[in-house]
Amino acid sequence: MQLNTLHPAPGSKTKSKRLGRGIGSGKGKTCGRGHKGQRARAGGYHKVGFEGGQMPIQRRIPKSGFRSRSALVREEIYLSDLNALEVDTIDFGVLVESGLIRFNTQDVKIIGNGEIKRAITVRGLNVTAGAKKAIEVAKGKVEA
Repeated sequence: MQLNTLHPAPGSKTKSKRLGRGIGSGKGKTCGRGHKGQRARAGGYHKVGFEGGQMPIQRRIPKSGFRSRSALVREEIYLSDLNALEVDTIDFGVLVESGLIRFNTQDVKIIGNGEIKRAITVRGLNVTAGAKKAIEVAKGKVEA
């Protein structure tokens, strides 16, 4: 195979129809543009979504909702959820294995909702001030 022998596949390239070349061509007179109107004119322009002055559909339909992109990779877990774990040292891997967070989570924060009943060590996770205080009251510790 050589570059000078390459050609498009047969039938993949079709010649465009020549417009305005007489009545027998099939595209004479109005040249496929119909009769009158903005789209028939040279330079006839309207914005995308324009409906001739009628309120466009993207403005007629009510807007609702917002989906945060960061919420897809961030999670929060409660202090009371940590009671169910049977290990003393809690880190990112332990939370994924236990099913408390999704595997594609990038950032986790422990929130001081509820109470911790035993001494645990939290390693490498974000912790709120209230949660940190509760862990330390239960004789546990928070490591960076």
